[in-house]
Amino acid sequence: MNAQAIQRLLVTEAGWGPLALRLPVGVIFAAHGAQKLFGWFGGYGLAGTGEWLASIGLQPGLLMALLAGGAEFFGGLALILGVLVRPAAVVLAFTMVVAILTVHIGNGLFMSNNGYEFGLALLAASVSLAATGAGRASIDAAVTGRGASA
Repeated sequence: MNAQAIQRLLVTEAGWGPLALRLPVGVIFAAHGAQKLFGWFGGYGLAGTGEWLASIGLQPGLLMALLAGGAEFFGGLALILGVLVRPAAVVLAFTMVVAILTVHIGNGLFMSNNGYEFGLALLAASVSLAATGAGRASIDAAVTGRGASA
């Protein structure tokens, strides 16, 4: 990948607004990924999550758990740090589409019925970050010379 392609991937014209999305959404994603991967925060860990995913037809379950957990954990960390935000946000958006369509859509909108409203909110935040980039307070902006002091 040449320098110009990397520049396009990281550049952001957004101001401080994305920071208000990146931090809380990044924490939420990283925590959910940690549940899936490590069993932290009351999660089932990789084996338990893999068994559950296999039981709902997402095969092979262990690989699907690794992919979903890895996307959420490392994608969440990327959002928090403001590094590679656009690609991380695209991966997170895809992960939310899969979660909504495979787990939540049949339960209606509301979270009280295990519906898709929370996944939809995370999907919207991810799409927004993919479109705007990380914003001024980010490693991406610092690398491209458009950071907080720019």
